[in-house]
Amino acid sequence: MRDGAVITVDGLVFDYPGKRALRGVDIAVPRGAVLALVGPNGAGKSTLMRVIAGLDEPVEGRVQVCGISVLDEPRQAQRHLGYLSDFFGLYDELTVRQCLVHAASVRAMRGASAQAAVTQAARRVGLADRLDVRAGALSRGLRQRLAIAQAIVHSPDVILLDEPASGLDPEARASLSGLFRELRAQGHTLVVSSHILAELEEYSTHMLAIRDGRVSDFVELGGHVQAGVQRLRIRLAGAWQSPPGFWEAQGAGLRDRGDPLLLTVDMPGQDAGAARLLKALVEAGAPVAECTVMRESLQDTYLRSARVPEGSPA
Repeated sequence: MRDGAVITVDGLVFDYPGKRALRGVDIAVPRGAVLALVGPNGAGKSTLMRVIAGLDEPVEGRVQVCGISVLDEPRQAQRHLGYLSDFFGLYDELTVRQCLVHAASVRAMRGASAQAAVTQAARRVGLADRLDVRAGALSRGLRQRLAIAQAIVHSPDVILLDEPASGLDPEARASLSGLFRELRAQGHTLVVSSHILAELEEYSTHMLAIRDGRVSDFVELGGHVQAGVQRLRIRLAGAWQSPPGFWEAQGAGLRDRGDPLLLTVDMPGQDAGAARLLKALVEAGAPVAECTVMRESLQDTYLRSARVPEGSPA
């Protein structure tokens, strides 16, 4: 297992009859990440999830989850996995509680530990007050919540969710975003596919873009700047000329200036570095009117990756 990675995929190739769906996919997903899996229809997103989940066997390549080979030790690997497909099924005649008890039993959970897991999973997805309602009587959105609860009932290290917000109303989607942030804070690693990029942006830490079965981009979100560096946009109230060697002394990188009153600066040190730079600017007489941290949106990141010609560096 690569250092810090909870999911590793190496040289993954998968074929459907007459079609190659995955073409040499290599990724390493760090523990605690929420990975937004994006790409056009037919790109290979669902196939990649199914292979990681151990449901489909590739032609070539290796997949590890928590250091365990999904191909060689599928049962052991699946103890660390939760998976929700885009087309899920429920036992309509069972109650919410019975569905979750069954999901727990499939994971070899019994007795008090299973009951506690059922209660916790129902609470996490907002179904604690519907434990005795039949699954068939639930709305589309509540059925989706139940399916997610089944996927996380055993509190897996890795949770794979294919279009989990499909059919949810805005309030339920907001609740789901909160759930994903909570799961991440607890150390879980999530892989979430969706066509709603603005929704993914609310909780994702990384983006994996797939196109025609290949990885077109794999980046950490938050500005597409190297780790530990913030990109700042500083607006000046009037003209100012920096003293010789000013930017070098601060360890800052001044980017090309199209507007003399608008500075774009790459500054190491995160918030502490930004505060230090602002103090130095004021002391040097710069009429600073505003300073903001520039963050590239998930949609910007994805569209930029889509414009990169195949075989070119992202």
